[in-house]
Amino acid sequence: MFGTSGVRGPVGEAVTADLALDVGRALATDGAATVVVGRDARDSGRMLSRALVAGLTECGSDVIDVGVEATPTVARAVVREVADAGAVVTASHNPAPDNGIKLWTEFGRAFGEERNDRIADLVESAAFEFAAHDAIGAVEERGAVAGGDARRLHERALRETVPLPDDLSVVVDLGNGVGRVTADALHAAGCDVETLNGQRDGRFPGRPSEPTAANCETACEVVAATDADLGVVHDGDADRLMAIDERGRFVAGDALLALFARREAGAGDRVAVPVDTSLLVADALAEVGADVTYTPVGDAYVAAEAAKPGVAFGGEPSGAWIWPDRTPCPDGPLAACVLTALVGAEGSLAALVDDLPEYPIRRDSVRTDAKRAVVERVGEIAAAEYDDASTLDGIRVETDAGWFLVRASGTEPLVRITAEARDEADADALFETARDLIERARDAA
Repeated sequence: MFGTSGVRGPVGEAVTADLALDVGRALATDGAATVVVGRDARDSGRMLSRALVAGLTECGSDVIDVGVEATPTVARAVVREVADAGAVVTASHNPAPDNGIKLWTEFGRAFGEERNDRIADLVESAAFEFAAHDAIGAVEERGAVAGGDARRLHERALRETVPLPDDLSVVVDLGNGVGRVTADALHAAGCDVETLNGQRDGRFPGRPSEPTAANCETACEVVAATDADLGVVHDGDADRLMAIDERGRFVAGDALLALFARREAGAGDRVAVPVDTSLLVADALAEVGADVTYTPVGDAYVAAEAAKPGVAFGGEPSGAWIWPDRTPCPDGPLAACVLTALVGAEGSLAALVDDLPEYPIRRDSVRTDAKRAVVERVGEIAAAEYDDASTLDGIRVETDAGWFLVRASGTEPLVRITAEARDEADADALFETARDLIERARDAA
């Protein structure tokens, strides 16, 4: 039921009011006495959040409803309110027809596999503990309409923890989502802020929710055509942050990860990254005496690793950035502020990016209905033929020249291939090696 980012899928099919009701019942039955609830701007969120709250209160949980807010705003509120859990109704960067539910621990960290499995088991078995008539949970409205202050407190925390410059011009593309706290924090610090797609609208009429290079062409054009020092772009619930340099170039996620990681880590530190991360990050960290520690793909895995001693930072090239000393939730507004401060200190995002090396990377997919069997067989072959074959998430093989990754898609009947090296010929060779492994495994599966 739960993927790497909670429950997610098309409304009325995978995600229904019945499901939201049962997730609320399960979360309360699992022992969450007080739960902070919020949602993104999708219209279906009204129905789903009401059902979720009904399930929570029906089984005795008290609810603090902060309304329509960014996911990191809700996660921070869980900690501030000393709640037992949080629940955000969101499909994050997914398209408008989707929605979902992501659950948060009392520490503001996404539920891990064990807790998600407990909730899924309760939903499947319908083993709910309903409250007596006089023990139904209470609901406290803390949304902006009701005078709530979750966003204001998030903004204040950003300005208190990040020394923002007061002389930069920043284009903030909100993607019709709920990341207004970014624009508010930068404006309050004295930056000249121009917003794009600032009207909240869960249909995402301005651009698709996911902040990819293809989806952010208009923002790139605006930055290039103005005197902006940088652009920042969010997804629908603002847990992700991507960037545009002053020339109007979309900054690749691996490059942004390398810049953040090098800024935060020092000698002896580690940075948590998923197994599909570029060599660029490891090389950038080596320059400062730090190292990477790999996790499965998914921000919940990165966050769990980032919580360990000696880990200074965690991030995914897709745009999730985690500062464990500030908040264990991927926080797009925090990332936007940190990046703005970095540009203010260094003077040019374009120069910072140009200073990073570029490594050739190859990606492709092989279609198969036996994707997991094929990947398992690839792992067996790789273990026999390579000294450094990790099965943390798929099969990642490290060589002196570079690395390749063979991994089953989480949503499609595909086995994905990624290969990277420091020169073109090695990247091609590693990619062909990975493809050959898949063909051998598919023949044997």
